[in-house]
Amino acid sequence: MSETSASTGTDTTREHGRVHRSYWIDRAPARRPQSALTADITADLLVVGGGYTGLWTALHAKERDPGARVVLLEGTTIGHAASGRNGGFIDPSLTHGLSNGVSRWPDEIDELVALGVENYEGMHADIERHGIDCDWREGGMVTFARNAWESDALREGRDECLEHGEEAEYIGPGGVGALTRSPAFVAALRQPRMATVDPYRLAIGLLDACLAAGVEVHESTVVAGIDHRGRGTVRARTATGASVRAERVALATNAYPALLRRLALTTVPVYDYALMTEPLTDEQFASIGWTGDEGLADAGNQFHYFRKSDDGRILWGGYDAIYHYGSRRSEHLTQRAATFETLERNFRDTYPQLADVRFTHQWGGMIDSSTRFCLTAGTAARGRIAYALGYTGLGVAATRFGADAMLDLLAGESTRRTRCALVAAGSLPFPPEPARAIGVNLTRWSMAAEDRTGKRNLWLKAMDAVGLGFDS
Repeated sequence: MSETSASTGTDTTREHGRVHRSYWIDRAPARRPQSALTADITADLLVVGGGYTGLWTALHAKERDPGARVVLLEGTTIGHAASGRNGGFIDPSLTHGLSNGVSRWPDEIDELVALGVENYEGMHADIERHGIDCDWREGGMVTFARNAWESDALREGRDECLEHGEEAEYIGPGGVGALTRSPAFVAALRQPRMATVDPYRLAIGLLDACLAAGVEVHESTVVAGIDHRGRGTVRARTATGASVRAERVALATNAYPALLRRLALTTVPVYDYALMTEPLTDEQFASIGWTGDEGLADAGNQFHYFRKSDDGRILWGGYDAIYHYGSRRSEHLTQRAATFETLERNFRDTYPQLADVRFTHQWGGMIDSSTRFCLTAGTAARGRIAYALGYTGLGVAATRFGADAMLDLLAGESTRRTRCALVAAGSLPFPPEPARAIGVNLTRWSMAAEDRTGKRNLWLKAMDAVGLGFDS
């Protein structure tokens, strides 16, 4: 059966009593959409994409130059994709975790950590300044180990954090019971600088801030192509025939097909999935030892992320990331029964005390994964076009940094953002098919094997040797 979603007026499918839609979007109140672009216009800056990256870019562009004409085009509705479907974890890391950053940019990791903290604090300040009601809760992060080798990795992670100025506390087998009553966990790493938000309310709050600042926003406007030949302006053509001629263009399309040929293999779309429970009582939370507002995760390569909502539910997601041959993208791929069954089974195994708790929502969405497992940014068309993408599932905070990096690049400014190798050095592309699918799926299989055994196989060691390895 189906029902109408208040947030969009579209049908929301239910099966087995579950809504097949992001809980964050499904519960949102209805809003009036922004009109589609129907005429040819000009702009000082055109932003393509209405997720976090595009919204931060448009907002900060108007704040840098209030007199500039800034236009944002979104193909469907603001925040409908990853920005409205993610777990809402605000992690300061720009490099998808400290270990990934240390392995790739050891000489500047301390600067990247500092930039990440500045971006995180700036994000919170922006949210407060614009009055964005997104349920920001700074409860910290706890990562749990399920076995001895994950416990050892968390202890090493604690040491690495302290070495680079990040607060972290390792809790071993003797003390983990004070953090959780799950029989699945044997150790933990606690980090205080981490927040959670309602991700869709953040996106809509940023939209409201953009509109208040004078950004022109058009939804249901698909950009079909970009013409940047010659030395003048850039012309973006829409699927309906309208166009925007702009001095500068910022591409914020992330997991969707790139509008620049050079970006075609920079990322691949990987599908991630989540469940949301019905509201729990205080007694149920007490039964599993979860009485604070911490964001939680486990330490495997195939890891779960889980957190509370403001109305007492548990979001349980991750673990089973899926790549489809040919980088296939389809809304049909956001529902996968086998993955939801796996997620539910793992939830029951982790918290047997909650065996009778129902799940009310199930959904999925695309992650724009890059070979460096974190954002990459750059320019094209003699500096008239900038892009930032590849956040690999940890972009709620990093998208703000990516937006500012694009604006710096478009302005031709040398800043701490543009000088760091994270921005200045390009990302290795993925290979074409069939090598791409073979490599992605072999890596996924190998990482699952490491979770079971604690050992990296020859494939993972080879990926480490060429700079493509990742230890989540």
